[in-house]
Amino acid sequence: MATYTVDWFMTLDGFGSGPEGYWGKDGPELREQRARTYADEDQTLVFGANTYRAMLRFSPAADDPSHSPLNAARKIVISRTLEEPLTWANSTLIAEDALDAVPRLKSESPVPLRSHGSITMNRALLVAGLVDRLELMVFPVITGDSGADPLFADLPDIDLELVDSRLYDGRMQQLVYVPTVR
Repeated sequence: MATYTVDWFMTLDGFGSGPEGYWGKDGPELREQRARTYADEDQTLVFGANTYRAMLRFSPAADDPSHSPLNAARKIVISRTLEEPLTWANSTLIAEDALDAVPRLKSESPVPLRSHGSITMNRALLVAGLVDRLELMVFPVITGDSGADPLFADLPDIDLELVDSRLYDGRMQQLVYVPTVR
């Protein structure tokens, strides 16, 4: 059975988005890590409709080689609001609820599944116990006033077993957990 990894960027106070990309804390090690992550041919990326739309706006830039790994990656989009054909290369639409689709995908996929962003969808999957790994990239900023998309508000209690960690560009901390819903 394939694993399902949720890959979220967040502020120290738990917000998943803010007024600017990467909260203005981007760096070369982070960019390289993202390119390696998306270039991994031994995985399939899974997006919800909103993340698909957001990433589609900047990722197909043919003149920017840093987007090539993401463009080339196999992508599944779980959405009942999008329609075929999807315009982003290597994207397949699954028009059903994620709580039904992900268990089936995990049982059928020969490679691990990775979902970046897709906060609403992945919160539901986390609560349902369908997330095998939770990878958090914590940016060194508190966005109490400007933060949006709180990642953990109103979730049940979830135990986290830390299985890996790494520092990027001397300021972003990646924490990798195995979550267990209590």
